[in-house]
Amino acid sequence: MFAQNKLTDDITEIQEFLRAERAKSLSDSDWRFRMRGYGYNLRRTDAGVEVARLPQNQMLGVFQI
Repeated sequence: MFAQNKLTDDITEIQEFLRAERAKSLSDSDWRFRMRGYGYNLRRTDAGVEVARLPQNQMLGVFQI
């Protein structure tokens, strides 16, 4: 998906992008809304944040953010 205005499948780039966007967001719900606009679905779990690619909802991984 897109991270930093380029198409990428690199997990570390996606994780850095998610952290940078979280720092810009005012709340957790605002962050999730912004990420849906970029094509990512975020869901909080006990293990961290599950990140999936939309529209297929393909799981990319669980990150500690």
